[in-house]
Amino acid sequence: MIRQIIDIFFSLGLFINAALFIPQAIKLYRVKNSQGLSLVTFGGFNLIQLSILLHGYMTKDYLLVIGYALSLITCGAVTLLILLYRIKNVFNQRDGTRS
Repeated sequence: MIRQIIDIFFSLGLFINAALFIPQAIKLYRVKNSQGLSLVTFGGFNLIQLSILLHGYMTKDYLLVIGYALSLITCGAVTLLILLYRIKNVFNQRDGTRS
């Protein structure tokens, strides 16, 4: 019984972890500015999530794989938006325009 309760909390935690990146991605998309966000931090999150996903795959823990795949997707979206807006900002500064 206790094992099932822990498994349920673990499963919920995996999905909550993935969902926590969604508000950041939405905010980034709306404001179109990544100032104040650390690309290194989000890149590190992606590497950690990828390593856990691979570990889950190797140990055949498919719940872990699914949870961290979702987290990698949502965190990856934030990371890609940070990169996109940083690159856009560099080009705009070079051209003398503002976005």
